[in-house]
Amino acid sequence: MANKGNKKRRQFSLEEKMKVVEAVDSGKRKGDVAKEFGITPSTLSTFLKDRAKFEEKVREASVGPQRKRMRNALYDDIDKAVFAWFREIHAKNILVTGSVIRKKALNLANMLGYDNFQASVGWLNRFRDRHGIALKAVCREDSDRLMNGLGIDKVNEWHAGEIIKLIADYSPDDIFNADETGVFFQLLPQHTLAAKGDHCRGGKKAKQRLTALFCCNASGTEKMRPLIVGRSANPRCLKNVHSLPCDYRANRWAWMTQDLFNEWLMQVDARMKRAERRILLLIDNCSAHNMLPRLERIQVGYLPSNCTAVLQPLNLGIIHTMKVLYRSHLLKQILLKCHSSEDQEKVDMRQAIDMIAAAWWSVKQSTVVRCWQKAGIIPMELTDSGPEAAASEPEIATEELWHSVAIATCVPNEINFQDFVTADDDLIISQDLMDTEVIQGTETGENTDEAGSEDEGEASSPQQPKITITEAISSVQKLRQFLSTCAGVPDAVFGQLNGIDEYLMRKVTQTLIDSKLTDFLQTK
Repeated sequence: MANKGNKKRRQFSLEEKMKVVEAVDSGKRKGDVAKEFGITPSTLSTFLKDRAKFEEKVREASVGPQRKRMRNALYDDIDKAVFAWFREIHAKNILVTGSVIRKKALNLANMLGYDNFQASVGWLNRFRDRHGIALKAVCREDSDRLMNGLGIDKVNEWHAGEIIKLIADYSPDDIFNADETGVFFQLLPQHTLAAKGDHCRGGKKAKQRLTALFCCNASGTEKMRPLIVGRSANPRCLKNVHSLPCDYRANRWAWMTQDLFNEWLMQVDARMKRAERRILLLIDNCSAHNMLPRLERIQVGYLPSNCTAVLQPLNLGIIHTMKVLYRSHLLKQILLKCHSSEDQEKVDMRQAIDMIAAAWWSVKQSTVVRCWQKAGIIPMELTDSGPEAAASEPEIATEELWHSVAIATCVPNEINFQDFVTADDDLIISQDLMDTEVIQGTETGENTDEAGSEDEGEASSPQQPKITITEAISSVQKLRQFLSTCAGVPDAVFGQLNGIDEYLMRKVTQTLIDSKLTDFLQTK
């Protein structure tokens, strides 16, 4: 009896508990799972009952995967604030020591109103254990290298080692890169110099910007639907709009945030699960990317910090090509208005979204592949495209078009088309957490993604008139008549027009059938 009472109770880490739950989810019998992991049926039942708690902890990354107890800290709000700060710093590869964490904890505790809190060594050790943090000693040489950038040696090391391991189990079709860029969507050529180098941290220009997230695979065969982040949740120009060529979200800064990025990630993960695919997603370590949810079908690989300019495919020409196509479309609209009697109205957000999406879908496969090759992630022999394949890509505005617009809008001679394209390359696309925002998040749960009001920044954008389906069909017919008077119209254009016509006719037919059925039922 004494020996039975002295039997040591086994404790399971969060990672081990999740493996048990996943084994049951895979279809194995509960009895077989219990035997496999050496647990009793009652313990297995407890794990399954508490699975929601485990999943929430993993999703929030609030405890380390090796943690065996999920008891909250005595000063839970201080703990959460320090951990949020730590994740932000760690994502930037900034060296953090135990003493630095303790000093930051005291500072945040003071802001939270705790006078008796002591950031002792014991508190630090418990904090590390709770979140699975390992503080390693780093020599001065390594520290200087981390703080001053990784350099070409780090790039070569990554190419020779880590990236080979990451892509080993994936085909180019299943290797993706995602990145964000800022866009001054109302920027006119004559205002290029004023916008050049502007980070846009707020103020009036925040109303004139968007942030766009793009994602594509290494073979160039798949470009995902863009995510556009604006400032207003319900702008006038999107009233009565139920379909867009992209996903649209909003917050008060029109920046990418952790919540928005994680929402997008979860949607992609669900899509891959439905398609029974597993993909590798390469991303940088900006502040919006450093607290990821639990993902089933996406393996995330982080690009080395300070090296994205030479390692990130989207930064090596894909996003630039999209901006070239967007600005070219904008120039054509400006030129048309200059030669018409219409008032020179600014581009509204709806028009900008349509043009950004159109530009993204127009980026050619050869351009995408070439940029992945330039990043050194896929070898040249995996594709058939050579340097000459994209010689004429992208189909940018001609020099004559730029020259015509520049004269019409009084653009200074020192500004060229490339200046216009790259004017918003320095826009901030994600927000760094400040101490006050960390405190707000733990104290009141305030939503930092709160968007601007409906009318904010939209005074010049009229509400879009509602167009009936009959008017839409009539417009297609007029477009057919116009194209019939033009010479050399490509067959693909007529094919696209037929697709639009077919969709509208199918929609109006279904509407008529539904209305007839409703009338019939009402007479009964």
